[in-house]
Amino acid sequence: MRTIDWIDGAVVIVDQTRLPGETVYLRLESVDELVAAIQRLAVRGAPALGVAGALGVALAAAGHEGAQEQAHAVHLLETARPTAVNLARGARRVAALLPSFDACLAEALRIRDEEIASSAEMARRGADLVERLCGPGVRLLTHCNTGGLCTVVDGTALAVVFELHRRGKLAGVVASETRPLLQGARLTTWELAREGVPHRLAVDSAGPFLMARGEVDAVILGADRICANGDVVNKIGTYAHALGARAAGIPFICVAPESTVDLATASGADVEIEDRGAAEVAGHGAPDGTAAVNPAFDVTPAELVTAVVTDERVFSGRADGANGPAVG
Repeated sequence: MRTIDWIDGAVVIVDQTRLPGETVYLRLESVDELVAAIQRLAVRGAPALGVAGALGVALAAAGHEGAQEQAHAVHLLETARPTAVNLARGARRVAALLPSFDACLAEALRIRDEEIASSAEMARRGADLVERLCGPGVRLLTHCNTGGLCTVVDGTALAVVFELHRRGKLAGVVASETRPLLQGARLTTWELAREGVPHRLAVDSAGPFLMARGEVDAVILGADRICANGDVVNKIGTYAHALGARAAGIPFICVAPESTVDLATASGADVEIEDRGAAEVAGHGAPDGTAAVNPAFDVTPAELVTAVVTDERVFSGRADGANGPAVG
């Protein structure tokens, strides 16, 4: 199953808002339809969003609109969600080839295939690192959803989990429920069950406590952006897990493709953090009129990150290599 693909002139996605109850494929034939799907999280995850941005530009090229309309379509794609770097990066890479539809589609499919290959490489590198740091029988905690649903196939951090399971080195996984839309509870548990990985679901706030009482050997999760100084921007709750891992003295490992590394962004302080509004928080029993703050992401300082695993390298410290030794 591919999370996102190009089939017969349209972008086809798995509607992640319908999981785990039912598997529904959406055929998106316009940029407006794709942008709406991105904004309501029918397709999500940094690598999958990069592919969505790329394929969206191919949709714009297929529509034979003029240069002004195509530029507007690219802008809509780039800004559909502001925090993950892959979305805008994928759109811009393909937009450089406008107005040629054939060139745009070929480049978009190249980005898709690169993400597929990167998942396999991250799985290998990450599993080797976890084995080296933790040994066999490792118990992991993961956050948000980082399996095939966030990429095209396989995943980022969950690809590492699946590889450890195949190697017989994994004792089990704690999956945090994860806001917004309980992506860990709905999606990660679904993917873990499909792969036969032993797992338990925990509320987000339980993670640091489970680490403190020795039930977790390492934290492994993904990223929506890795800044030049090594700061990790990821789903809200990541920072709390990083603090818990530091207090418990266990590794905190981020797994993301090289396309998520953003050397043009100096630090997490420079990243626009998406706020999803009050309805997702205050709409569940709070008194009418209750104000809410609902950041979809947070920033984990580089000093709390044991290692970042990409499809090309494993490093600690600065992502630009200016400081901090490579660790694999």
